[in-house]
Amino acid sequence: MVAAPASGTGKTTVMLGLLRALRDDGVAVQPFKSGPDYIDPAFHRAASGRASFNLDSWSMPATMLDTLAAKADDADFALSEGSMGLFDGVAKPGATGNGASADIARRMGWPVVLVIDVSGQAQSAAATALGFSRYDPSVRIAGVILNRVASPRHERLARSAMDAVGIRV
Repeated sequence: MVAAPASGTGKTTVMLGLLRALRDDGVAVQPFKSGPDYIDPAFHRAASGRASFNLDSWSMPATMLDTLAAKADDADFALSEGSMGLFDGVAKPGATGNGASADIARRMGWPVVLVIDVSGQAQSAAATALGFSRYDPSVRIAGVILNRVASPRHERLARSAMDAVGIRV
């Protein structure tokens, strides 16, 4: 799952780039979108050549989530785009969760790659990534994508801090 600490970090741009690059390499990727979003799935289809499906733990029962996730059975792998921040959902749980992207990652057993906007920060981004990796042990943070890096020096600072706390870039 491609997720982030918050909205506006570049998740959709990263997701579309990954989908298109993989498609161009001949990889069949089944796209999904966490939550009730109907705009991003249309972009996913254009980038991947496959219909994208919403997975919403607040409104969908477990059987429906599993049925939709099975759309990836004929793909090389699945790639889901989170919504808002990884752990953001509503206060009162619905059908199978509170609507957070983390609900879907946890249920499907999908690792999460966090897109972190490092503009205006460098080493502090590692504290954010570390906090996300420890917040819920049942949600595995596989690594991060450093987005909006200003220079090679900026990248070195952020990457070095991630390395120091054991977060893969």
